[in-house]
Amino acid sequence: MEGPSIVILCEEAKAFINKKVIGVKGNTKIDKERLLNQKITDLKSWGKHFIICFDAFFVRIHFLMFGSYRINERKENPVRLSLKFKNGEFNFYNCSIKIVDGDFYSEYDEEINVMSDEWNEKKAIRALKQLNENTQVCDALLNQNIFAGVGNIIKNEVLFRIKIHPQSLVSALTPKQLKDLVTEARNYCFDFYRWKKKYELKKHWLAYKKKICPRDNIPFTRTYSGYPERLTFYCRKCQKLYK
Repeated sequence: MEGPSIVILCEEAKAFINKKVIGVKGNTKIDKERLLNQKITDLKSWGKHFIICFDAFFVRIHFLMFGSYRINERKENPVRLSLKFKNGEFNFYNCSIKIVDGDFYSEYDEEINVMSDEWNEKKAIRALKQLNENTQVCDALLNQNIFAGVGNIIKNEVLFRIKIHPQSLVSALTPKQLKDLVTEARNYCFDFYRWKKKYELKKHWLAYKKKICPRDNIPFTRTYSGYPERLTFYCRKCQKLYK
């Protein structure tokens, strides 16, 4: 689940803010009983993390590749964590869950959270320049210490937008290309958010899981790139390789 989807989740679940947990269950290994009778003080998104804030701690949920959630309904799958309130229930499946003591702001840097109002473009550019000279741009975009919230769909679409081959080296890009990379990563995250809210995200994909390049009308190359390898689509004509 990519960053924009987590922002949407926060919006969908806002009815549980200031509500007390009156029931808890699930196969998570965390001390879930600690959540019982605790009031949710806030819900936050940071990159791909969904954060449920309580007074002295917060619960961090990462949906990994196949995680999901349901609000006021259930799936047949075994529930990882289920929270019950007087006004409904919140269920999480196939995800990583951790309790973290302390305050959200002491643990997370909002300047690297691509969807945050505090996102710092200059900081991202500096971080890109400090990467190992052999770092591929496909890996850089998925680096959560630079682009928290960017996932594989966004990676493919951003590189197609700026006409850069995914296996290009970050060190071979010009200052303008680095700025374009950072700018479009944020732009696409907000496009993703807007389209997903309208249930029309897939119809706007130009590269991800597409067969023909809309610019050059030739077949996309479908491969796995990066470390670890992730599904990648690119046009061999309009997306230039920089080494």
